[in-house]
Amino acid sequence: MMVNAVVSELKEYVEGVIETHGGNPGDLIQILREIQDNRNYLSPQTLRDVAEELGLSSGYVLGVAEFYSFFYTTQKGRYHILFSDSITDRMLGKEALMMRLCERLGIAVGETRRDGRVSVDNTSCTGVCDQGPAILVNGYPLTRLTVKRIDRIVSLVEQNVPLDQWPEGYFTVADNIRRKGLLLDGVFEPGVALQTALQKGQDAILGEIRRSGLKGRGGAGFNTAMKWEYCRQESGEHFVVCNADEGEPGTFKDRVLLQSYAHQVIEGMTLCAFVIGARRGFIYLRSEYRYLLEALQGVLEQRHRSNLLGNSILESDDLNFDIQIHLGAGAYICGEESALIESLEGKRGIPRNRPPYPVSHGYLGQPTVVNNVETFAAAANIGLKGGDWFAAVGTPKSSGTKILSISGDCAHPGIYEFPYGVTIEHILQQCGAEEILGVQVGGPSGTFISEQETHRCLGFDDLATGGSFMVFNKERDVLEIVRNFTHFFAHESCGFCTPCRVGTSLIKDQIDKICAGHGSAGDLAQVTQLAGLVKNASHCGLGQTAPNVVLDTLERFPECYEHRLKELSFEPGFDLDDALEISRQMTGRDDAGAHLEQGGI
Repeated sequence: MMVNAVVSELKEYVEGVIETHGGNPGDLIQILREIQDNRNYLSPQTLRDVAEELGLSSGYVLGVAEFYSFFYTTQKGRYHILFSDSITDRMLGKEALMMRLCERLGIAVGETRRDGRVSVDNTSCTGVCDQGPAILVNGYPLTRLTVKRIDRIVSLVEQNVPLDQWPEGYFTVADNIRRKGLLLDGVFEPGVALQTALQKGQDAILGEIRRSGLKGRGGAGFNTAMKWEYCRQESGEHFVVCNADEGEPGTFKDRVLLQSYAHQVIEGMTLCAFVIGARRGFIYLRSEYRYLLEALQGVLEQRHRSNLLGNSILESDDLNFDIQIHLGAGAYICGEESALIESLEGKRGIPRNRPPYPVSHGYLGQPTVVNNVETFAAAANIGLKGGDWFAAVGTPKSSGTKILSISGDCAHPGIYEFPYGVTIEHILQQCGAEEILGVQVGGPSGTFISEQETHRCLGFDDLATGGSFMVFNKERDVLEIVRNFTHFFAHESCGFCTPCRVGTSLIKDQIDKICAGHGSAGDLAQVTQLAGLVKNASHCGLGQTAPNVVLDTLERFPECYEHRLKELSFEPGFDLDDALEISRQMTGRDDAGAHLEQGGI
């Protein structure tokens, strides 16, 4: 009877959550998030109840739940601690700190303690690389970890102290802005850009965006005015989507914009809605930035009260627009615009075949503009100050400024806004970097340059970036950097296409083999061939850029690979004798006949 009561109570709760979402299957991800927040994890019974209430198959709902890394189908601790596993966190001693925490809590990485109090695991970059090492505790970021702070966390967990009673400042994330430019330096009064737009009209504002030369700041660099115009020309219901799924390791500038410049971002979205005729918009907020949700909701409410969102904005019948925040669930692939749209619709984030493009067939198959957080912030300023103001900075092919997230081996990590065309050498001087081995521009999917290339320039005509700028000094091991990045891509592959799903895993295994000292010249040839295959045959940008760091470092630092190779022309990556160890233990044998000798070829 007790079991039946529990099942009945769960079903009633699930029904209530779904009812608040209007029974919309498209809200599946938000529904699952809300239930997990309340119940700790998504049990098989929960998933069946959700499927039944939404009229979906159980397999479909389970597939969505298992696709996203922040959905849990097994119970987690009341304190769920995730260590950011970015290369910069590792450089700051993350591994030793994690081992200390686990030892003192009596728990292994990836496990939940038997008493259910705590669980510890790794996660991808949490977007606070300038303030690492960092962890998430029940979704809240705790930065600048030290041995002392780790020991204090252990004490707080063991004493069962609620998070809101942890020491003041533990969960403070600083903006850490080091250099301001066009977007970060001025005072932006909410609503002024919209007033200007309503006075000038849609065509004039689109013309200002066109004159500015603004290109997408997420990394792809597509012309913003062209995207808005293509969407505007399509018939149907139009949508505006802000891509705040800042998942590229080493990137955290969108976090700062959302935290301290949200009005600019939202005004830019509203400006876009005015140009293309949209009434609805979404901010797709990455799960790691969930702690920003309440503040962002507050900004939306403030703009409603000021008549800057909703119906008849600023008393104009030509501008009716509202925004909903959609919280992601942990999937790097959702930074790709079509995968993001799939996720918005409550599906797994699998990139779509293109064409058609989102500007004609986006959210719910309707014309949709998807732009990055920084792009919308820039658009708001251009709407207010004009296209010529923006185009006067930068280069002919790369107008305006770029906000960089600088981390790694430098004296002053943080946020920097530079005009396009600035040299890498100047950026390194500004952030206090010395004795440079190399710089990863654009995150793991970008370009790894050596110290001989610091004369190169930031811009779409040379070194483009979504914002990540990782600095490595000469004490760093190139192969360990490559290893971290290849593990990241193998983990984050959505699994849709074989070249990426299998290729990234094989590349990871080959790099592991070389790092372990078992590689040969044949392995280098094989990893080069694999990298080319993945780059040229993958379905979307994730797979196409995943091998970049391997190809870049093989070209620039071949000696780092060669020094790890053995004299053997070939050594198998699989130890046959080691694989028989369990059988030997089960049979009690350890004689010569129970072993296999494996030599080189």
